[in-house]
Amino acid sequence: MENAASVLFTPEKIGRLKIANRLVRSATAERMALADGTCGPQMERLYEDLARGGAGLIILGHACVREDGRNRPSMTGIYGDHHIPGLRKVVETIRQYGAKTVSQINHAGRQTTPAVIGKTPLAPSAVANKATGLTPREMTVAEIEEMIHAYGQAARRAKAAGCDAVQIHSAHGYLISAFNSPYTNRRQDEWGGTAAKRMRFLTEVYQEVRRKVGNDYPVLVKLNVDDCLEGGITAEEVTGIAVRLERLGIDAIEISGGMAESRIGMSRLGIDSREKEAYFLPWAKRLKEAITVPLLLVGGIRSREVAEEILNGGWADFISLSRPLIREPNLPRQWQSGRTQKADCISCGQCSRYPERPIRCEVIQPGY
Repeated sequence: MENAASVLFTPEKIGRLKIANRLVRSATAERMALADGTCGPQMERLYEDLARGGAGLIILGHACVREDGRNRPSMTGIYGDHHIPGLRKVVETIRQYGAKTVSQINHAGRQTTPAVIGKTPLAPSAVANKATGLTPREMTVAEIEEMIHAYGQAARRAKAAGCDAVQIHSAHGYLISAFNSPYTNRRQDEWGGTAAKRMRFLTEVYQEVRRKVGNDYPVLVKLNVDDCLEGGITAEEVTGIAVRLERLGIDAIEISGGMAESRIGMSRLGIDSREKEAYFLPWAKRLKEAITVPLLLVGGIRSREVAEEILNGGWADFISLSRPLIREPNLPRQWQSGRTQKADCISCGQCSRYPERPIRCEVIQPGY
């Protein structure tokens, strides 16, 4: 018997976009793109399962805005118009089941390697990446301006493909996140040196995206609230970024944390108790006191009762799920049908252990 009274299954809006429920598939790298970065049948099958599974909003895995922004060869591309037809097929597949689609646009920045892109990675500053042992090249001002243009063109393509919204990836240590963080941005020009200058790249990317998609098209951002390492971004700085983006017209904010060098971060292991769930909730509560736009919360949410408590408490407006939907893409539908037990995901992290493989739960081996 369906439990329609649950807050999880009430509609909500992001900008003018009406979403059937409060459950979001948070962007998760599919590792399924064809050699030229386009979406293929394997990706269509993945998203058909997720859309049929009942999530109201599906944020696609990150797509690179330029070829040198790939973090691995199988990353989806959105740097050319030849990517539009394949993306459109994915969107049409999702739309059949009533879900809305968001394209997440990104550049890997310092979190890629010459083996993947054929040259030294770009970054706000030449700070060695302890995860790879490589030192990126500091971007020139001209390169920064070119990159802002690339994000705008990527957003244009997402809209042309029929995506219902676009999300700017400013988390997990990738390029925009690296500009925001004092750990990775050591510049002393107009693009760094103070919190206000570090956030300039993100705000100018947002403004360029907005110019390309128009005022009525929903634009979201994914923000790192904690780099999860010493010398990283502070809660005060994150709040300042969120407030600034809301004033500029951002439609929703999703929060996350960590980067490649972090000991802990976006995907923590062993979420085996209620107390370990929703590990970014303290930051969500802080941000909700400062902003009014919808807030999407991801990070270790496994139980329906925890998700409902968060929404009923007004601490977030949407619940974002990643790993639980890798194992059980139909979890939203099951919760709506009355299931009360938590997700089957055991938070083992094995789904991220093999970056050369398409995304899948390594415990149950789905057939993608």
